[in-house]
Amino acid sequence: MNQKKSIAKPLGVFVLAMINVAAVLSLRNLPPMAEFGWSSIGWYLIGTITFLIPLSMAGAELATGWPKGGGVYAWVKEAFGDLSGFIAVFCEWSNDLVWFPTILAFLASTLAFAINPNLFKNGLYMFVVMMIVFWGTTGLALLGSKVSSRYGSYGVVVGTIVPGALVIVLGLAYMFSGKPIQLPPFALGAVVPSINLNTLPYLATIVLMFAGMEMAGFHALEVRNPQTDYPKATLLSALIIFVVTVIGTLAVAIVVPLDKLKLSAGLMQAFQAFLAAYNLPWLIYPLAILVVVGGIPLLAAWLIGPAMGLGVVAIDGNMPPLFSRHNKNGAPVGVLILQAVIGTIISLVYVFIPGVNTGYWIMSALTVTLLCIAYLFIFAALIKLRYSQPNVHRAFKIPGGIPGVWIVGGLGFAATGLTFIISMLPIGGIPMSGPLYVAIMLIGTAVLALPPLVFLKLKKPSWKTAGKKAVQR
Repeated sequence: MNQKKSIAKPLGVFVLAMINVAAVLSLRNLPPMAEFGWSSIGWYLIGTITFLIPLSMAGAELATGWPKGGGVYAWVKEAFGDLSGFIAVFCEWSNDLVWFPTILAFLASTLAFAINPNLFKNGLYMFVVMMIVFWGTTGLALLGSKVSSRYGSYGVVVGTIVPGALVIVLGLAYMFSGKPIQLPPFALGAVVPSINLNTLPYLATIVLMFAGMEMAGFHALEVRNPQTDYPKATLLSALIIFVVTVIGTLAVAIVVPLDKLKLSAGLMQAFQAFLAAYNLPWLIYPLAILVVVGGIPLLAAWLIGPAMGLGVVAIDGNMPPLFSRHNKNGAPVGVLILQAVIGTIISLVYVFIPGVNTGYWIMSALTVTLLCIAYLFIFAALIKLRYSQPNVHRAFKIPGGIPGVWIVGGLGFAATGLTFIISMLPIGGIPMSGPLYVAIMLIGTAVLALPPLVFLKLKKPSWKTAGKKAVQR
């Protein structure tokens, strides 16, 4: 990967914005949120105010102040050193390994609606489609940021924004057609969500529903003008995500009866009920294909971003040469192939061994704690760098001086910290006893978050040499 000699900067404002939209916006969140009716607005506002806006502003300031390869790794490293930066990006990467099968299974089951809805019960079909999508997306990533980001931009528009807009338009048309809507009359009090012990786990979910706004930061070296393009892209992506998510959720809630939402097994079942209200059942087939097209950029954003960050860690000499290997396109080929192999193994277990569901459920819960660790580091780095490197030029700077950065960073840190604590507690119908669950979560989080300590302990001079060669190629 020739970081020094590379001249071409393929990424502009639109492509950067689409990277963030691809990483965050998912139509499969609409039906579950629609169950909350008008209070879904309140839930979204909580997530937006406490997490989406702080993370967007933090990412914009950090990326424009330190537009370096590695994204999260580079930012946290500047504030707290190699180990902290390594742990932050490793947590993002290790959480992906368990998350991959869930998004792959979603895409395979959604595609089944365009072929034969009963196929999602066929383990062989599920695994084959999951692997085609997974390895195909990995192959796309190996072609470099220019190719993968171009597909991602088109894929997000065609497969996420267009279907989302269709849902919104149909929902509004239904509402103004005079037909009875499935929601009770609007009242300000109905917007306020009920927060109690039973809904606390959902509070954690809604906060991290907007996770991924930092993904564009991993591509800083490929941006034409990061100091100006990155904040513009962040604002654009945040607006798109908020509008499509909130209005799309309400559109589904207006049309689909609550009992059908609760009985639905996923996005396409809810869309079936949605389209039935218009006597347009045939639209489910092209819509299923569009949702799959839009889901692949979501997979690609999380597949590529943390892998690029880990590749930079290896180039710095902190990981074995396998991780620093990059191809002529600048893609971290060693990391991408390794994570594809691990993801394949986990997917195989996920599809063909139902008896491991409880264990996999625990692993899925661990992805939340791992993401929280990464975001805690990001918000802490934002505040620390205002003190340790106040004179570094930041094209975007959170307004309000030190108090402003404490408000934004502190709010994001508090929301993330609360989410971490909630995820450690056995609440919300978890099928496991309290002390055992907490112990498993603590040990599991440590096992998946702390391998950087081992790598740095075993660090060899030859790793740094290999990293230099990777840069010079």
